[in-house]
Amino acid sequence: MATPALFLDRDGVINVDHAYVHRIEDFEFIPGIFELCRAARAAGHKLVVVTNQAGIARGLYSEDQFHALTAWMKQRFADEGAPLDGVYFCPTHPTAGIGHYRVESTFRKPGPGMLLQAARELAIDLPRSAIVGDKVSDMQAGAAAGLRRLFLFDPAGCEPLPPGLGGVHRITRLLDAQADAQNL
Repeated sequence: MATPALFLDRDGVINVDHAYVHRIEDFEFIPGIFELCRAARAAGHKLVVVTNQAGIARGLYSEDQFHALTAWMKQRFADEGAPLDGVYFCPTHPTAGIGHYRVESTFRKPGPGMLLQAARELAIDLPRSAIVGDKVSDMQAGAAAGLRRLFLFDPAGCEPLPPGLGGVHRITRLLDAQADAQNL
């Protein structure tokens, strides 16, 4: 039986976006992320990270470095009582990618590929799921995948939303989405 999930972008939602974060010493968790994830897990949601990783495409760090940081991050979530069910990433970029990383891909947000793959592999009910992201591309990916709950984490309140992208709830603190976790 399919269950709902809370999809999370990584840089800018889980950790402070210091640009191309790929080392543990540069990884700074955003306040409220663990509380949000524990609340979602308590409400019966799976926890899934979906992250574009253009730094790999640009040659700034390797997939092995990404996987090492991801293993550490997953352990921190488990230690905090909010184990992740999956981490999906897109290492490509359509214009700045180097070599085989320079491709157009539906897995790169705003495409829904990562969410759709997670739904297939983890038996996720997409219409009952939600996404928290810090960019319009996260909202577009969620909408394209059929999610009904789209949370734009925008502490400064300056991320413009394109016309026609409905159902977006702008939040300035992750705890604002936590209050809604029972209704995700």
